[in-house]
Amino acid sequence: MLILQRRAGESLLIGEDITVSVVSIDGVRVRLAISAPDHVSILRSELAVASAANRDSAMEESAPNELLSLLGGVLDTRRESSASKTEEIRPEPNPKNANKQNKKEE
Repeated sequence: MLILQRRAGESLLIGEDITVSVVSIDGVRVRLAISAPDHVSILRSELAVASAANRDSAMEESAPNELLSLLGGVLDTRRESSASKTEEIRPEPNPKNANKQNKKEE
């Protein structure tokens, strides 16, 4: 590992096409600007760790069809129930709006 000291406004090169510049230093926070080609992935380390953990969790999970079979008819029952509720909630036409519509047509 290489350890360098840089001041605000200074930069360093990685290879020929990656530049890391120190934009500002505010107490314990350092703001960096990174210039790299589009094919180079730049990711904060905590996001890379979280992404790897998500991939590992996804590999351990069952396939969606297996999960659905475990639920049995629960989803079908819920769909039927929500469809009947949707039919019950439909508002009745407002007579005031009907009168306005009739006047516009005349």
